Amino acid sequence: MNINVIIGIIMILSFLGMVWYCVKGFNLMVGFAVMATFWTALAVIGNVFSPTSAMEGKTFIQVLEYVYAEGPAGYAKSILVNVFFGAFFGRVLVDTGIAATLIRKVVELGGDKPRITMALLCIVTAIIFMSMTGIGPVISIAVIVLPILLSLGIPAPVAMFSFMGSIMAGIFGNIVNFQQYQTIYAGFNAAAADYTYNDYFKIGVTCMVVAIVVVLVVANLSMNKKAAHAWAATASSAGDNAPAISWISVILPVLGVVLFKIPIILGFCLSGIYALITTGKMKGSYSEICRLFAKLFTDGSIDVAPMVGFLLTLAMFNNAATYAAPYFTAILGGFVPTTAITLAIVFAVLTPLGFFRGPMNLVGCGTAILAVVVATLPNAPVAFLYPLFAVTTIAPQHLDITQSWVAWGFGYTKVSTKDYMKMSIPTGWIVGIICCAAVFVLYGGLM
Repeated sequence: MNINVIIGIIMILSFLGMVWYCVKGFNLMVGFAVMATFWTALAVIGNVFSPTSAMEGKTFIQVLEYVYAEGPAGYAKSILVNVFFGAFFGRVLVDTGIAATLIRKVVELGGDKPRITMALLCIVTAIIFMSMTGIGPVISIAVIVLPILLSLGIPAPVAMFSFMGSIMAGIFGNIVNFQQYQTIYAGFNAAAADYTYNDYFKIGVTCMVVAIVVVLVVANLSMNKKAAHAWAATASSAGDNAPAISWISVILPVLGVVLFKIPIILGFCLSGIYALITTGKMKGSYSEICRLFAKLFTDGSIDVAPMVGFLLTLAMFNNAATYAAPYFTAILGGFVPTTAITLAIVFAVLTPLGFFRGPMNLVGCGTAILAVVVATLPNAPVAFLYPLFAVTTIAPQHLDITQSWVAWGFGYTKVSTKDYMKMSIPTGWIVGIICCAAVFVLYGGLM
C-alpha cells in the first residue's frame, strides 16, 4: 500500500469524523480550522515521501500562506463584501417595513383560507430571500410569519417547516449565495470565475419554483385536517404599511443584475436608496442621513457576524482541500462518473448527504468531493457541474437542523427536531432529485 493511499484513508476517516462533528452541532468555525490544519499537515508529510502536483514548486511557507492567508483574503475580497452589502439591504427591507407590509397584504388576500394563506406567505418569503441574507432578517420575518401561520390553526411543525422551506427556495435564486458557491468552485477550477449569475439564473429560478412547490405539497399533506382550519389571521397593525411603489425594492437587486448587468454591490446600494426614498425614511439633514446609512450597515453587519468567522475558516479548509485532493483522488477517483446522465443520477441519489454539512455540501465537507470531481473531470463544463453542487448544497443545508435560523426556530416554536425532520429530509431529497433532473435536461448536452 503506497503512501498516497494511506494518507487518503486517514483523510477519509477524518472527513467522516468532521461529518459526525457537524451532526453533533459543535462549533463549525473551530472545526473547519482544525480540519484545515490537519489536512495541510498530512499533505505536507505525504509530499515529502511522494511529491504531488498540488505542491509542486512551493515551499513550506508558501503552502501555509495559501491555506491561512490567501484563503481567507481571497474569500473576503470576493464574498464578504457582498455578504455585508446584502445584509445592509436586508436591514433596509426590515426597517422600512417593506417586508412586513408585503406579508400583511398577503394575509389580507388569503383571508380565512389557511392553505391559500400559507402558500402565499411562502411564495412572498421565497421572493424576499432572493436578495436578503443573514439570521437577523430571517428572524425579523419569522416573528411576523410564524405567529400568523399558527393563528390559522396550522400545526407548529408544519408552520416552521413551510417557512424554512420557503427560505430554502429563495436561496436558489439568491445572488450572494450564488457568488459564495461560485468562489468555492473557482478555487478548484478557474473557469468558474467566468460563470455569472446570469448564466445560472435560468436553473436557479427553475429550482426555486420546484422547491416551493414541493415544500407546499409536503406541508399540505402533513397538515392535520382538524387542526388545519381555525380562524382567519389578522394582519398586524403594528407600524404603517410601506407604500406600494416601494414593494418592488424586494427584487430590484436581482433585476439589476439580470436585466442591466450592474454590479451586485451597486444593485444593493441603489435598491436600498430607492426603498428608503419611496418609504420616506431618507429625510432630515445630511448628517442625519449619514447616520441612518451607518446604522443600517452596522445592524446588517451584526446580522451576519456569526457567519463571518465560519466563512473565513471554511476558506482555509477549501484551500487545504486543494492539497488533499490528490490523496482523495487516489482512492475515490475511479468511482467518479464520467457521463452527464450518471453524474446527475449520482448527485440526485446522494442529495441527503448534503444534510449535516456532509460530503455533498459545499458549505461543509463537500469541497473535498468537489476537488476530487474536478481533478477527475477537469474539462467538465461549469454550467453543468456547478448547478449540481448548488442543488446538493442548497436543498439540504437550508432545511437542516445545523442551519442557524432553523436551530433558532426550534426554540421559538417548541417544535421537536424529530417532527421537523420527518418533513425536511424527504423534501430536501425530492427537491434534489427533481432539480438534478432539470440540470441534466438543461445542461447535460454540454458534457
